[in-house]
Order: sequence, then structure tokens, then C-alpha cells
Amino acid sequence: MTPALPDILRGNFMCLAIPGPPEQQGEFMTGRVGVIALLSLLAAQEVERGTTARVWENAAIATVLADAADAYGVQYAELASIGPTDLSLEALDRANAALRRGLIALHEAVETAGDLARHRAIVGLYGEMAEKRRLDLPPLPAR
Repeated sequence: MTPALPDILRGNFMCLAIPGPPEQQGEFMTGRVGVIALLSLLAAQEVERGTTARVWENAAIATVLADAADAYGVQYAELASIGPTDLSLEALDRANAALRRGLIALHEAVETAGDLARHRAIVGLYGEMAEKRRLDLPPLPAR
């Protein structure tokens, strides 16, 4: 399971709002706050780039599915028409999940058919998708 952004932020809140027992102070609490800070930094990046990445990704997957419809079946054209009713992360993620399932099914069909050009295009898309969703970790502090 990949936690959604609101789940991560709620978890950060709960970790800070509910004090731990005395034995969890000191180094344990320092580590806990460090993890919360890191999750908050990653959440901020997701807020900044997440919608743009999802909109791009959904359109790119839909294009691949639509292009494959003639060769691999009309169901891919139907999947390509899936789109969110709004631009909330939740709606974009629902559409993305359906599109990804279609892309995986298409990729399996492409591999079975030995369609090397389309296989390479799909693998290239996977790489672009990963790059668009990349989150950057902060540099390690000097010791």
C-alpha cells in the first residue's frame, strides 16, 4: 500500500500531538522528529509536483493505450478515455490506477506478441513516470 498524502500528514500530526512516555525521550524522540521532518519534506514535494505529474502520467498512458487499440483491441481505447472528474489527487489517483492496470495488461500482450518497438516505448514510459514522481531526499548532515 502506498499511503496517500493526507494519511502521511495525519500520521505526522498524531506523532507530534500525542506525547510519548518518558522512556521515549532523548535520542528516540530526536529520531522520531527527524522522521517526521523527512516525511513532511517529501509531502511538500508531493504537493508541489504531484498534480502535474499525475495529469501528465494519465495523459501519457492514455496515449499509449489509444495507439495500441487498433493492434491489440478496442478495450485499450476504452481505457484511454478514463479521466478524473476533478483534479484532486484522489480522483487523479483513481484514474491513474485504472490506466496503469490497462498499461500492464497491454505490456503483457505486447511481450506475448513480441512487439519489440511497443515494448521499448512502454519501458521508456515507465522510466519517464518514475522521473516525474521522483522525490528528493535532503543531503545528510555533516558530522
